[in-house]
Amino acid sequence: MKAVHFGAGNIGRGFIGELLYKSGYSTTFVDVNAEIIEALNDEKEYTVHYAGSDEKLKVTRVRGIDSSKDSAAVTEAVQEADLVTTAVGPNVLPLIATAIAEGLKGRTGQEPLTIIACENMIGGSTLLKEEVSKLTEEEVLEKADFPDSAVDRIVPIQHNEKLLDVSVEPYFEWIVEEGDIRGGKPPVEGITYVDHLEPYIERKLFSVNTGHAATAYKGARKGYETIREAMDDETIVRHVRSTLKETGDVLVERYGFDRYDHEKYIDKIIERFKNPDLSDFVTRVGRGPIRKLGIEDRLVRPARAHLEIVGREPEYLVDTIIAALSYENPEDEEAVKLKALREERGPVGALKEITGLDDSEPLIQAVAKRI
Repeated sequence: MKAVHFGAGNIGRGFIGELLYKSGYSTTFVDVNAEIIEALNDEKEYTVHYAGSDEKLKVTRVRGIDSSKDSAAVTEAVQEADLVTTAVGPNVLPLIATAIAEGLKGRTGQEPLTIIACENMIGGSTLLKEEVSKLTEEEVLEKADFPDSAVDRIVPIQHNEKLLDVSVEPYFEWIVEEGDIRGGKPPVEGITYVDHLEPYIERKLFSVNTGHAATAYKGARKGYETIREAMDDETIVRHVRSTLKETGDVLVERYGFDRYDHEKYIDKIIERFKNPDLSDFVTRVGRGPIRKLGIEDRLVRPARAHLEIVGREPEYLVDTIIAALSYENPEDEEAVKLKALREERGPVGALKEITGLDDSEPLIQAVAKRI
């Protein structure tokens, strides 16, 4: 079986690539990082290390294509693939649509190709499908299925001697909505297929992503450099747990998750954040604050849902939003833009500009009261 994976970064190699290998696929990684691609073609293997243990796995049957230099090879790889996956970041999905569209045009006599965007966002595969549809005819688009997915795995700060080796946490979750797959479900070890993905996407977004952001932005205000340092501060741990209690109330009410089970899920997330082997820099987790303050992202979306579904102001989510609004990092382009916006319009004005919400919005009123 042949897989094509767009994005040869740590998530691509250490998460998706690992599971593809375990499932018997030969994987072609597509990326613009010439150094990584060259190493994949020279070494044809790499090792995945599991943080917090001595366990490791050698991944073989891999090669690479530099998409900036050999678009024809990418097209051919997609034409021949049994599965296509991505881990490139939401902003890059439109940039790889052309390669996928060209590859689909040359496919003949095969069942629909499953293309799964494994991105840290809601509706990644749907977005990719929309971008591909702009570039080709409907009959070409019909050659592929684009089931949405939710992924969860922490990739800590890397300290590996070899370029291709990658460390990941042992825990992972990869959930795929099976209703959009017309052919056989890809036999990937580790995928959980579900009828409806939205509850699991929101559970991950409102829990792991929201919790990580809360840790980073509250930690930054105290001058901590790493997530580990922040989670050594019990006041931050209490804040993160309370924030996830608020998002948990939304999830339990909206989707009927068992409250006891969800509390255990929160406990697991806190343990993961506290694990010293999974620590990351506050600046990396907090980067892109404008995106993270977006109306459909990890802070504003659950806060608005809490106001609507639970019926009261979410104290800790609002505090996290305020911390995010005050985030500063001169090396982060979005943080620089946020600072300028904040200085021009004030923090509430900045939030209104970012979200498109106005003074009549209950969340804007809640933030304004606490600043």
